[in-house]
Amino acid sequence: MTVPSNELHLAAYLEASAQRFPERTAVVSPDGSSITYRQLNEQADRVAAFLVRRGVQPGDRVGLLLPKSKEGVTAIFGILKARAAYVPADYTAPATRLRAIYADCQVRAIFIHASVLAVLAEAPPEARPDTIVVLGCSAADARAQGLDAVVDWEEVLSEQSRVDTSTSRSLDDLAFILYTSGSTGIPKGVMLSQRNATSLAEWASSVYQPSQEDRFSNHPPFHFDMSVQDLYPAIKHAAALYLVSEELGKDPRQLALFISENRLTIWYSTPSILTMLAEYGNLRKVSLDSLRIVGFAGEVFPVKHLRKLVDLVPHPAYYNFYGPTETNVCTFASIPKPVPANRTEPFPIGPACYHCTPLVLDQNGAEVNPGEEGLLYISGPSVFLGYWNRPKENAAAFLERNGRRWYNTGDVVREDKELGFIYLGRRDRMVKRRGFRIELDDVQSGLYRHKGLREVAVIAVPDADSGVKIIAYLSAHDPAKKPSIIELKTFCNQELPYYMSPDVFIYLDALPRTSTDKVNFPALKAAFLEGK
Repeated sequence: MTVPSNELHLAAYLEASAQRFPERTAVVSPDGSSITYRQLNEQADRVAAFLVRRGVQPGDRVGLLLPKSKEGVTAIFGILKARAAYVPADYTAPATRLRAIYADCQVRAIFIHASVLAVLAEAPPEARPDTIVVLGCSAADARAQGLDAVVDWEEVLSEQSRVDTSTSRSLDDLAFILYTSGSTGIPKGVMLSQRNATSLAEWASSVYQPSQEDRFSNHPPFHFDMSVQDLYPAIKHAAALYLVSEELGKDPRQLALFISENRLTIWYSTPSILTMLAEYGNLRKVSLDSLRIVGFAGEVFPVKHLRKLVDLVPHPAYYNFYGPTETNVCTFASIPKPVPANRTEPFPIGPACYHCTPLVLDQNGAEVNPGEEGLLYISGPSVFLGYWNRPKENAAAFLERNGRRWYNTGDVVREDKELGFIYLGRRDRMVKRRGFRIELDDVQSGLYRHKGLREVAVIAVPDADSGVKIIAYLSAHDPAKKPSIIELKTFCNQELPYYMSPDVFIYLDALPRTSTDKVNFPALKAAFLEGK
């Protein structure tokens, strides 16, 4: 049976759960406070009515510049109920970057925490949103910083009117814009529709098989596409969503206790966080037996770290999810348990999800056969609408073929008939040196096989003699016993072709990461070129 589009809507997920389970806990904030489904739905209604009364129209953009909280989730659903689109950003990012993001998509209103009001106060009046909702201080305090059109959260929740947009909802409505991070300059705004988000939520529901008894973690920040797979399946099934603060998310011992004490059942994060848990979470003394699903995505999970995690926490089902922000998860693979002792290569990213159609093309645009490598394209309801106000980038990102619209992921894969797709690297992570084509991810994978290394990141920089110079940034399990440069060169000679061996090895206490917990390759490259 086809679900009516006004029911297959992110706001409708909340409304249905509030009707079925009004007094069940919906969201638990990092400070331990919580909100029920009835309260969340009622307060989101008030947010929607407030926004509409302030002139917010369907399709308008509304900024979200808040630390994680139940108020933030309430604001998200209020924005969606008003048929507007929320634009979350990292509230710890530089003010100039945040101003650029919100100027780029021209937000009509914004929900902002008191600690970052300077982002707006230092902007020209004409660049500020029409409506500013401040959390963490009174409207009077915000006005004292030179801001007009400010109201506080309590005033928003005092709204008594109600709007009903359910009959006019459309799967084509813009739901949110996620700005890509980890690069310099103004990032691109990835526009996601209701259809994009609900297709993911429906697929994730088929994998997780969640119920109202489940307890989802929400580790990724809301400006990271991974958060979509936590937030909406949890709300759809009236499960409890536990928000993990930025501080807790980087403290492995406290994070392990948090999972244990709250009896979380579904966990989803980047491999770096799970590696940190396995290495420093004291998991032999903390029971994580409540977990039934552990998913990871965002970067390759080095097998030696994954093996250790599975050995320490063997009972959940483990899934490797793959997909860029532009498609969210589009392939996935189940991880075998235990992880074979002789395996050194990362696991495949698996076959396509049922709501995605894959296509692999060679450099000439011809479809390749299974076993041959090529660029992965994805078509289907999960593929984003396009980049906000970027016609040239949109033209380059999409391919029209066989009457369908395909997104070029930029990732090189090879299809195995039994295992699905094997991730080989990115076209933009490929370099040539001395005539040889080198995948930097291959160099990285080889170095990860060294037992003394905890983290590895490989970059390439221009070099007058060989064309490119390969730089390996490393962190050791034990800084007092870190492998010497001679030992590393000997190891590389044994594990890698000679032309792939790094020219320079640099140790760091820890690799720099973006706000979404991915290795910050641009920062490493910039630091090397600046001689730092």
